[in-house]
Amino acid sequence: MSFYSITSLYSGSKGNSVLIESKNASILIDAGKSARALCSSLAEIGKSIDDIDAIFITHEHSDHISALGVLLKHHKIPVHAVSLSAQKMLLRGLEPYSDLVIQHSPIFTEAVGDITVTSFQTPHDSDFSVGYRISVGEGADISYIGYATDIGFVSDEVKNALLGCESVVLECNHDIDMLMKGPYPYDLKLRIKSNRGHLSNEACSSFAGELILEGTKNILLAHLSEENNEIDIAYDTVWSAIADESVNLKVALQNEAVKLI
Repeated sequence: MSFYSITSLYSGSKGNSVLIESKNASILIDAGKSARALCSSLAEIGKSIDDIDAIFITHEHSDHISALGVLLKHHKIPVHAVSLSAQKMLLRGLEPYSDLVIQHSPIFTEAVGDITVTSFQTPHDSDFSVGYRISVGEGADISYIGYATDIGFVSDEVKNALLGCESVVLECNHDIDMLMKGPYPYDLKLRIKSNRGHLSNEACSSFAGELILEGTKNILLAHLSEENNEIDIAYDTVWSAIADESVNLKVALQNEAVKLI
């Protein structure tokens, strides 16, 4: 089994970034919040931005890219994104660093050391949104990681990419009752609930059960809404569908690093 670790630096509506490390490479999935917050979070777990070999962006919404402008000014880190997202990123202040923004077709594969990242389309209300199926190691000694947040529902693309992964980072955004009874405008509630919005606790728990049957051992619940969810509610809803003591289930936090494995 390959060595790897997965740590959410922070996760939620204010910003998202996940660190994935192997024996000889380190990558980030998304870079939200600010460069200062990202570097500080890395330092708190004994890491440095200088350790990062590449950044992979899921889509162009600000909570996934807002650290990049200042970050790329001081650190020459390649940033991988599909072209539709990359073009929006360049228009939002990254044009001076266009040589670091590597544009890809919607479905692409990129190797960084012994980490290989393959994109798949996800259903979200951005120009184009992707998740990632990540392999670590080589030959027979290989492990698979799945990453899918900001998904309105579990599409066939999401399901095919994540089933069979040993570890999965999966959106668990909102409790439906909390959302519908909460303070958001009705139009926003409908957007969040839609097939191009965010995944509910209930939908997450249903798919988590499928993941476990196909061999997933580690699940990190991510992108929880501060207004429309609670850590205990998200955890308990998903755990009720798993109920397997051999499964490592954790919840990513908005302002604190959480190591899944």
